[in-house]
Amino acid sequence: MDWKVLLSTFGLIFMAEMGDKTQLVAITMVAKTKAPWAVFIGASLAMTVVSFIGVFAGMILLRYVPTEALEKAAAIAFILIGVLMLWGKW
Repeated sequence: MDWKVLLSTFGLIFMAEMGDKTQLVAITMVAKTKAPWAVFIGASLAMTVVSFIGVFAGMILLRYVPTEALEKAAAIAFILIGVLMLWGKW
């Protein structure tokens, strides 16, 4: 186990997810259902599955696409999403 990678991943994803749409949905679901544990378990399972898909897709992509190209593509995607959000299109 590479603890540095584990802690870096935790920190980056924690900060990226803080205050995002997923968290707002969880807050809304708890307010609507009054079932915090069910919402917590459902949200945790959903994030686990989404993370698994991301990791699995990353493993597959790395077989065919160089790391540098993936990093550049991710950077471009983040910039594009940011611009679309600024223009109200996302």
